[in-house]
Amino acid sequence: MIKAIFFDFNGVIINDEPIQMKAYQEVLRGHEIDLTEELYYGGLGMDDRTFLRSIFAKSGKPLTDAVLDSVIEAKTAVHRETIKDELPLFPGVLTFLKAAARQFQLGLVSMANQTEVGYVFERAKLGPLFSVVVTAEDTSVCKPAPDCYACGLTKLNEKRQRERLLPLLASECLAIEDAPPGIESARAAGMRTLAVTNTVDEKALRAAGADVVTHSLSDWTVDAVHLVYGRH
Repeated sequence: MIKAIFFDFNGVIINDEPIQMKAYQEVLRGHEIDLTEELYYGGLGMDDRTFLRSIFAKSGKPLTDAVLDSVIEAKTAVHRETIKDELPLFPGVLTFLKAAARQFQLGLVSMANQTEVGYVFERAKLGPLFSVVVTAEDTSVCKPAPDCYACGLTKLNEKRQRERLLPLLASECLAIEDAPPGIESARAAGMRTLAVTNTVDEKALRAAGADVVTHSLSDWTVDAVHLVYGRH
């Protein structure tokens, strides 16, 4: 039976993968790097630092720590400016989050940086819904490695211990993801998976091993989670 749900951030809660890509494209043009759509989406599951090291290496450009920090800061600024008037949350996701938080413990497991996650959480008032949050700063290894989901479960069980609750097993956790690296990461950590076709197609998500694939979280309810995953 599922007792906790871990959500990815970009592409699951907020519809900003195209915004992230355009922000990167704008900033990287100043470094004479042409970031194609193929290159950007080939980096799904990476944190900003890993992604930029890969892009600069592929472009044959040197990358110092100072340049790395400045590019991330500039990208985050462009991203924030783009979403300042209206947060592009996916349809139905807020309703599902609020309903799920009443019956499950919720966690966020994302390779996004803490600044971007914190900004959206504050704007959308998501903080009270989540028991734990894992961002790029919490792990040195990106998806598809299981480290980030293992970190999320460890944080959750530490919280449960403080609340005098029994620890959860990985098999009692559901991870909701939009990309193959995320699905592979959660599966490697021993969790069940629900994939949403917000970013890549159903075939790619099933090939990554997703237990279930859906087209929108607006189609999901707490009862649906119990019905689909409760027998396992």
